[in-house]
Amino acid sequence: MGFRCGIVGLPNVGKSTLFNALTETQAAQAANYPFCTIEPNVGNVGVPDPRLDQLAAIAGSQKIIPTQLGFVDIAGLVRGASKGEGLGNQFLGNIREVDAIVHVLRCFENDDIQHVDNKVDPVSDADTVETELMLSDLESLEKRVPAAQKKAAQGDKENKLIAAVLAPALVLLREGKPARLARPDGEDELRVFNQAQLLTAKPVLYVCNVDEESAANGNDFSAKVFEKAKAEGANAVIVSAAIESELVGMDPEERMVFLEEMGLHETGLARVIRSGYDLLHLITFFTVGPKEARAWTVHRGAKAPDAAGEIHSDMQRGFIRAETIAFDDFIGLGGESGAKDAGKLRQEGKEYVVQDGDVMHFKFNV
Repeated sequence: MGFRCGIVGLPNVGKSTLFNALTETQAAQAANYPFCTIEPNVGNVGVPDPRLDQLAAIAGSQKIIPTQLGFVDIAGLVRGASKGEGLGNQFLGNIREVDAIVHVLRCFENDDIQHVDNKVDPVSDADTVETELMLSDLESLEKRVPAAQKKAAQGDKENKLIAAVLAPALVLLREGKPARLARPDGEDELRVFNQAQLLTAKPVLYVCNVDEESAANGNDFSAKVFEKAKAEGANAVIVSAAIESELVGMDPEERMVFLEEMGLHETGLARVIRSGYDLLHLITFFTVGPKEARAWTVHRGAKAPDAAGEIHSDMQRGFIRAETIAFDDFIGLGGESGAKDAGKLRQEGKEYVVQDGDVMHFKFNV
């Protein structure tokens, strides 16, 4: 299962610096956190999860393999992108292909780095990008909704569903609001909504790129972004891309000392990666043995056969049961044997909903 977050923003906000720090950090930690470049502007990074190290230590695993999240460095946007200005069509096309948007906002003053609008106003920057995305969605739905309504009036059931799902999104867009606020709950309705591939339907994480002095607690600029995120039901994190660049290449001990001196408990990149993971409503389950301890990704609410399918399609097709141990039980009871002796190893069937942190072993037959 591959999930990708598109990193967007106006020119000179620190977008590419953040992407480079993400990918270079993972490359430097290749022993534990594999990194691979799929295209020049796409990188897969390991999702930091201390639970994996704990499991590996108990099982004596030779390898540690984290679950992955993809990040795409998308070309800087300019006003008029929805009409093809700059790299507009390419920009919008690239966003359409990602699962979530990581929106980097400049929250620092620096006379040596020119802002495209000659002023630092992260909320205005966010609105500029979102306006272009809304204009593109608006153009799409202005054509699609009336066409669906016309066919619905003639008795077409699928178009009746399309019109019912997309009309509220069109109303929101006309009011200057993102389509994600009209996201439906029903399975069929959600299918239609997702098939529309609306740019403003994608979940958003705002990344406040602050100066080094503001890395621990943020500043007035980032505070305004957090207010905006809260009002929209979006997420926001604080990062200093300058600090993250300095951390690249440091050994773990040196990195921890540097972070403590800056008043930080972890890297900003770790927060970005985890927030991106949470943004997509993903959870992690583990497989553990002497050869490797490995993290896997499924959507929240996934059932045991879906989890098995992440490892191999044969496991899903021939699923029999999942031997499952909760993470806390595995750690507290010293591994699989201790959990089994204590009656904490459960036999779960096809309807079992996977819980975050489950340690699983699948029985299957094909």
